[in-house]
Amino acid sequence: MFNLSAAFAREAKRVVILHSFGRDFRPWGQYAKSIREQLDRLSPWHLEIQDHSLVSARFPNDNPEAAFVAYLDALNAGHPPDLIVSIGAPAANFVQRNRTNLFPGVPMVLTAVERRRVDLANLSPQDSVVAVAHDFPRSFSTILELLPATKRIVVVNGASPNELVWRREIQKDADLFQGKVEFLWYDGMSFGAILQVCAALPPDSAIFWHLMNVDATGVAYEGDRALQALHEVANAPIFSYDDGFFGQEVVGGPMHSVDEISRLTATVAVRLLGGEEPAQVRPAAVGFAPAKFDWRQLQRWGIAESRLPPGSEVLFREPGVWERYRSQILMIAAVFLVQAGLISGLLHERRRRRVAEIESRQRIAELARANRYSAVGELTSSIAHELNQPLGSILTNAETAELLLQAASPDITELRQIVADIRRDDQRASEVIRRLRSMLKKTPFEVEEIGLNHLVREAIDLVQAVADGRRVSLMYQPVLMNLLVRGDPIQLQQVVINLIINAIDAICEVEAAKREVSVMTLRNGNEAELRISDTGPGINVSDLANIFDPFFTTKPQGMGMGLAIVKTIVEAHGGSISAANLPAGGALFAVRLPIIS
Repeated sequence: MFNLSAAFAREAKRVVILHSFGRDFRPWGQYAKSIREQLDRLSPWHLEIQDHSLVSARFPNDNPEAAFVAYLDALNAGHPPDLIVSIGAPAANFVQRNRTNLFPGVPMVLTAVERRRVDLANLSPQDSVVAVAHDFPRSFSTILELLPATKRIVVVNGASPNELVWRREIQKDADLFQGKVEFLWYDGMSFGAILQVCAALPPDSAIFWHLMNVDATGVAYEGDRALQALHEVANAPIFSYDDGFFGQEVVGGPMHSVDEISRLTATVAVRLLGGEEPAQVRPAAVGFAPAKFDWRQLQRWGIAESRLPPGSEVLFREPGVWERYRSQILMIAAVFLVQAGLISGLLHERRRRRVAEIESRQRIAELARANRYSAVGELTSSIAHELNQPLGSILTNAETAELLLQAASPDITELRQIVADIRRDDQRASEVIRRLRSMLKKTPFEVEEIGLNHLVREAIDLVQAVADGRRVSLMYQPVLMNLLVRGDPIQLQQVVINLIINAIDAICEVEAAKREVSVMTLRNGNEAELRISDTGPGINVSDLANIFDPFFTTKPQGMGMGLAIVKTIVEAHGGSISAANLPAGGALFAVRLPIIS
């Protein structure tokens, strides 16, 4: 190898690249692109690269070649290039035929040319060769290894002079498989006709793609058009010998490596530009690289990876769910873990809250029960009055019945009426006792559907005697509709009794011309509202904000727990309570509870 000084590295070099058919004909277009990239990477000089295409290679005669020679001669006469790079066999044969006239003394690299197409005897000392060695028998053997049931191989090849040469060479290699598989040749047809054949191949067929630069009708196919068109219609897998065709349409196999050959070509070119003798830089012909396959095509044609040759590389494998969405899965898993932690914490908090609610309800129930015992003390006279009336009536009716029974002919009709009165009074006394027992019994917080009007009526019956004894008029005005609420009937009845007794107490504390407590039910939107007002002195404005606080009282003997318990019970039922003064005097307490819709 050679060393270059910094000053030498700054010199510019002219390189002429000769294409066999054109810059976009596969596979040589891939070689040209890759060689340029490798030269840019390896060259210490600034390179001026010119590209020329050998158009005459598309035709069966050499008539256009003379004009092309004259063009190149005129173009390079004043400033000959520092290096010639020919790509493909037609370009290599052209420069060998015209070297003396066109490029005498100019170093030359013949690359991407099969060794059988190089005229080794006519190589000048200025010529270096990066040749390739096709191994078509290995390609055909690979097809049979992957698809043992294959009965026929269609060879797709063009009709240019170069392609016709290779038609004969491939035929020689195909003859080695005589009796094993049938080879079909359609190079005498238009490419359109070849597509029709390949779209309707019998089962157990395979396609071997060689070249399609020019078809039998003289139509040239640049770029990917021909191979893409075949891939779209073919009903059999496509194989090839050069990875310039690999990447979308071809299954794969042992093939020439464009990158390997391009790197070697660029290395040789830089050595020649650096002054080395071309005759001393002639590497051995490059064979097929290790086999590689397109995973997508393997899946399409059902070819098991276990059948691939040892050391094969599988490309374009679609990643699994984990590989494709690894970061998303990890993120989602992290979110799930965080959510699980939050949910666990929330469930724990919910359980603690439910336990706290149960304990709170138990405390409310105990306080309410204690408050009911206190209220029963105030209702003693009312209860006694309610019991004395039916019990007195029962006694009177029983004595009357005894007198009637002493008569010689008792009046049966009157006796029946007396018995009916006794039964009615007994039921009335039983109802009083039932109400009393309901107020005093120790029960947990029980939720049920309650008719608010009926509940208020029962509470008024319990306190009616208290109101009468204190000369307070107790008035009830229910709304003319059924107000259904959900809650504990005993505790809600306690709310009504406490508020009525408080109203009665407020009136009795002062001399009032009008002694009246009004109870009213109504519907307010989605809420049932209970209003209890009185004609007492009202509530001091300074006390309104604290009226429901525990232990706050305006009564000399009060404990300040009645209204606090009332508020606690109402709020435990999802309701609210408020207190206000009426414009005409007196206080108004309003209880609002959700209606069952």
